[in-house]
Amino acid sequence: MKTDDLIRAIAADASPAPSLHLRFALLLGLAVAAAATAFWILLGPREDAVQSLGDLRFVFKFVITLGLAVPAIGLVLRLARPGAALGAWRIAILLSPGLLALGVALELAALPSESWRDALVGENARICLTYVPLIGLAPLGLLLAALRQGAPAHPMRSGAVAGLIAGGIAAGFYAAHCPDDSPLFVAVWYSIAIAMLAALGALIGGRLLRW
Repeated sequence: MKTDDLIRAIAADASPAPSLHLRFALLLGLAVAAAATAFWILLGPREDAVQSLGDLRFVFKFVITLGLAVPAIGLVLRLARPGAALGAWRIAILLSPGLLALGVALELAALPSESWRDALVGENARICLTYVPLIGLAPLGLLLAALRQGAPAHPMRSGAVAGLIAGGIAAGFYAAHCPDDSPLFVAVWYSIAIAMLAALGALIGGRLLRW
């Protein structure tokens, strides 16, 4: 059977098979558990985490990170099936960056210009760039294993999206520890840390998910 014929046969049902959904859900659950375990062992929440739930900027970090991970899950399930339409997921994955850009604009408007550098640099840039990828490594491995249950037509792209999921989950946990709540800090350092996992996912996925 030619490759094109194989792709058309697999794509006959554009929705992911129930078994793929089930396996992916199981490994996704394990990925979240792995991230939670790594977070508690390596860092733990900051002392005022509970009190900070009343601070909009603190909560905004979770909106951004989880707002990236959730639509990325929907997108990667589509990518796992060759020929499946990506649908609204490819638009939904842009909502988190869009909200972050709005948050940055509001922050710049609220802060005097001489405070912008301090808000951007923060206190824990190096810690963010270290621990978000560390927390996300095991989830990324589990998500790539989940993708092997499907047949991604674009291995590197699928691996990159798996990295976005792992990065969003890891950054969501890290946000509970991070004392830097400025959207400026999140836009720069969280984005770089998540991009590192996406790049790693693309690199590994390009080899691991090839068929």
